[in-house]
Amino acid sequence: MYKILLIEDDVQLSNLIQDHLERYGYLVYQPVNFTNIVEEFTRLQPDLVLLDINLPYYDGYYLCRSIRSQSTVPILIISARSQELDQIMAIELGADDYITKPFTFEMLQSKVKAAVRRVYGEYAAKDANNTCVGAFCLDANTLTLTYLEKKVELSKNEYKLMKKLIDHHDAFVSREELIEEVWDAVTFVDDNTLTVNITRMKSKLAELGIKDAIKSRRGAGYLLHIPGADGDEPC
Repeated sequence: MYKILLIEDDVQLSNLIQDHLERYGYLVYQPVNFTNIVEEFTRLQPDLVLLDINLPYYDGYYLCRSIRSQSTVPILIISARSQELDQIMAIELGADDYITKPFTFEMLQSKVKAAVRRVYGEYAAKDANNTCVGAFCLDANTLTLTYLEKKVELSKNEYKLMKKLIDHHDAFVSREELIEEVWDAVTFVDDNTLTVNITRMKSKLAELGIKDAIKSRRGAGYLLHIPGADGDEPC
């Protein structure tokens, strides 16, 4: 499930938005205290932010800039301010979209769905340092693998193996291809070395709550199935 941080001080509207989005399977969180929104964002690490402009203590422009300084998470502004200047300012500060009040819940949900699909789904941009399929994301900078709300660290060899399997997910990759990808040589690497590394990868996936994602077949190699990558529901 994708996590949404909903920053709206109109309690009635905020509760209605939360109820509506949770019907579609999102996890919606509302701030406990409007004085430490950025701290709550850092603690929660949401997948998307819905942000009003007129807020107590800090306005939405300040919060948008603060969040954007530490994250590329999608930010959707929801505001009664309808002037073009307000929309331009929000976009220039890093917002991804601007939704003017009043709006229908169906329109809001479609905007949220589009942002999630663009950033995490089939329309996600192929970052040179990240490989993402659905909610499954491999980060080359930090050598980490994330799935939904969980993250595990990988060794350099584990990263190379996972990258190869993700790039060819739902297709078998031969043992020879995997060995060559990681160790640049087929002849001088003990075949058992690959088996040990695959076992470690299975353990890392289990930590993320994904079991039996890597399949093996004699003569064919290994196949990685990513939950949610091809239309099935994530675990």
